[in-house]
Amino acid sequence: MAVLFSRLLLAAGLLAQQYEGAGACGRCHGGIAASQEKSGHARALAAGGTRGEWEFGSGTHAKTWVKQLDERHYLELPQSWFRQTNRMGPTPGHTGQDGVRYRVFDPGAQILRCFACHSTGVPAVKEGGSIHPHEHGVRCESCHGPGAAHVKAGGGKYNIENPGRYQATAINEQCGSCHRQPGADARWDDPWNVRHQPVYLAESACFLQSGGKLSCISCHQPHQALSRDRGAYAAICAGCHKSVQHRAKVSGDCTGCHMPAVAASPDLSFTNHWIGVYSTGAKLRPGK
Repeated sequence: MAVLFSRLLLAAGLLAQQYEGAGACGRCHGGIAASQEKSGHARALAAGGTRGEWEFGSGTHAKTWVKQLDERHYLELPQSWFRQTNRMGPTPGHTGQDGVRYRVFDPGAQILRCFACHSTGVPAVKEGGSIHPHEHGVRCESCHGPGAAHVKAGGGKYNIENPGRYQATAINEQCGSCHRQPGADARWDDPWNVRHQPVYLAESACFLQSGGKLSCISCHQPHQALSRDRGAYAAICAGCHKSVQHRAKVSGDCTGCHMPAVAASPDLSFTNHWIGVYSTGAKLRPGK
């Protein structure tokens, strides 16, 4: 087991060397990198903070703190901060006040997966069991892949990944590697699962009838901060639904009715990406 683990660490180290960092990307793609730096993705992980060694979350919805206990364990603290209510409250998924302990070398690699989704590149485990992200936040190479070959060649479209060339299913699966892939945690009566946006989008008629065209980046610009402009989203809807007839007068806010906000807790709400026609009062699943 020790030999196998050493080999895994070596492989991870070699892969980490292939990541250049957003600074290298910005030397040629300055405008895009600067815009992406202001997004919630880029702020998904920060070192320090007043409540622990690591601050998870951009603050768009919440912030949760994690700290190292010893060389084998990390602790997710029991209280998180929520933007919606601007207060501290129980960390989602916690049932007590002691926090949740994670083993660094747990077979499920849960704490390492947390760091991997909130950072870019391959997290390293160093002496004393401390976890060191390659780059804080979800930056360029999280979606475009390791950029060493691209940088060394001075550019070129075939030595770097470009999700814009993918089919919608592949894009949604890539986003779903952290936001959960379609088919995972499909418990439709649980409001908490609405946070798995690709799972719910995959169920919607808009996606199923799009001919492989509707993806996360159809509505969300990956290099910009999350838009709150409901009119802009309505314009995207109108690109396909050009002649929709409503039975009653509507405000023009498509998402308010067809993608309702679901309260996962008193402090936290998510937009339901199962696009559809909802019965009065229904928010978890559209009508048949």
